[in-house]
Amino acid sequence: MPRGGKRQGAGRPVGTGKYNETTKAIRVPISLADEILEALTKDPQNIEPATIVSSIFRTDNNTKSRIPLYLNPVAAGFPAPTEDYIEGKIDLNRHLVKHPESTFLVRVVGDSMQDAGIHPRDLLVVDRSLEPISGKVVIAVVNGELTVKRLRKHRNKLWLMPENSDFQPIEIDENVDLHIWGVVTNVIHAL
Repeated sequence: MPRGGKRQGAGRPVGTGKYNETTKAIRVPISLADEILEALTKDPQNIEPATIVSSIFRTDNNTKSRIPLYLNPVAAGFPAPTEDYIEGKIDLNRHLVKHPESTFLVRVVGDSMQDAGIHPRDLLVVDRSLEPISGKVVIAVVNGELTVKRLRKHRNKLWLMPENSDFQPIEIDENVDLHIWGVVTNVIHAL
């Protein structure tokens, strides 16, 4: 059976996407990609957009960098006595990446998920092999655009929920083209 090529009638009709016209893929240097995407996603009044994916990275499971792990946990309440005892070293790939072949890192832009602890420029660990069930934070393709939201099924309706009261939920109905790209398993952000 031959594969590839364009099938007649396949894909979105011309002029029905976000820009109401034919689009063209372009190549840009990786060093400039984040900056270009950030500039393109801001609106003219410099207001941050809803939280969207700006970059996608494949994990590198061949790295063998190990970080020291201290035996004593750190108290978030009252200070605990310290002991300079290192339990061993850990590989963060073992703790963050359960399915290496289906795990990616994505960088986000915007603040619609701030109450879930997802902030602009954070890296999300996304596992595409996990089942997207109600209550999970997912990377969704909505009408051809990637976004991060909490998946919610309620009374046989599907919603993509923001975690910021300044943003409205996205109801998924017959007029919305939806594909769940993956499930977010971890958030990495600087303090």
